[in-house]
Amino acid sequence: MIYRIILIITFFWLGHTFLPAQEKGMASYYSNRLHGRRMSDGTRYHRDSLICAHKSYELGTMLKVTNIKNGKSVIVRVADRCRGRRIIDLSYAAAEEIGIISSGVAMVKVEKYKAEKGVPYRRDIDDDLPELDFEITEKDSYFKPNWGKDEKKDNDKKNSEKKRHKHKKNRK
Repeated sequence: MIYRIILIITFFWLGHTFLPAQEKGMASYYSNRLHGRRMSDGTRYHRDSLICAHKSYELGTMLKVTNIKNGKSVIVRVADRCRGRRIIDLSYAAAEEIGIISSGVAMVKVEKYKAEKGVPYRRDIDDDLPELDFEITEKDSYFKPNWGKDEKKDNDKKNSEKKRHKHKKNRK
């Protein structure tokens, strides 16, 4: 009998710890009057940004919010803290994306979002752009870099031009 109780408690504890963290509850969205005001993380609220306010997640955490009624979801960043009975407050753009603007509140599922890691900067789309070749095959005779010029010759040319200019001035 005692073994069954210990076994049930163990399975409950293990099952509870390995379940993905998600919560369900009511969500609302920010009023347009808050546009431009500072949030808890120091940034200014912009109604077109995909941010939210949550009670317990750390600031900067990415969350996936899914509207249970229509199945639409959005990924938002926690930028503020919320109070009250609602579990999350969304920005206007995030609320519009999951379709809760008309109702004002909706039942949502909130879970922590983890981006899929892959090969960084790898393009999945094979586009038919031409490959550019920047190799210089012919030497341009008219171009000579500054470090390759002979300074003595350049200075002699400048001095001779100055002498000619003075000589022409004196003639007049």
